[in-house]
Amino acid sequence: MIIINIVKITEKTARSILNKSKVFDYCLNPYTGCSHRCRYCYASLFMPRYSGHTEPWGQFLEAKINAPELLSRQLVRARRGTIWIASVCDAYQPAEIKYQLTRKCLAEIRHSDFPVFIQTKSDLVLRDLDLLQEIKEVELGFSIATDSDKIASLFEPGAPSISRRIRALEKIRKLNFKTFAFIGPILPQNPARLMSLVGGLVDKIFIDRLNYRSYFINFYRQQQLQAHVSDSYFEQVKKELQAAAEGYHLKVEAIF
Repeated sequence: MIIINIVKITEKTARSILNKSKVFDYCLNPYTGCSHRCRYCYASLFMPRYSGHTEPWGQFLEAKINAPELLSRQLVRARRGTIWIASVCDAYQPAEIKYQLTRKCLAEIRHSDFPVFIQTKSDLVLRDLDLLQEIKEVELGFSIATDSDKIASLFEPGAPSISRRIRALEKIRKLNFKTFAFIGPILPQNPARLMSLVGGLVDKIFIDRLNYRSYFINFYRQQQLQAHVSDSYFEQVKKELQAAAEGYHLKVEAIF
């Protein structure tokens, strides 16, 4: 066991790494837990119990050290389908610098015919563009729920800033990857400004509201931001984002 900053990291051997998903065909999570510590994360509601950890969400992490070898065996048996990286963690959180589990899994996927959908908050993904260019079908995007670095640091204290994510998108876009922005959950923001940041850098945007609101409302109240968690606020921001997206000829998928 090692400890980096306030995150307790343990190494484990997983039984499965390529798992069925209700969103895509498969999901792949090289880690259990996430050090981004997002204040709204739905995984925080069940992953501690699922993993048996008693530490607060964001303060524990399990590295599935056999993930690449396990994936290699599972890919041979699996029917072709899109792999979502990752559904209940960020595959490019800081521990990935040391373990490189995501990179090693991508090295296995490039030998297959499986499409990949990567969603992250970290510009560390730039490290793996060499491998991603060898995979036939890749969609690569960032969760960007606000235009404000200040708001992002409040709600996503362990994640890279919005500015860093935008700069990463600029580099990725130049390589002609299919790109997207996941604007969810809608955080306090200026919708027009947010669209001006991502509009020319992505092919598609996804929009979602805050889910499991009752579990997170106290944090909004502590920050005096409770007005930004109402149904009317989510609907208004969605309409403004959709209207602004038209100017960039973007595909828009609203999940609520």
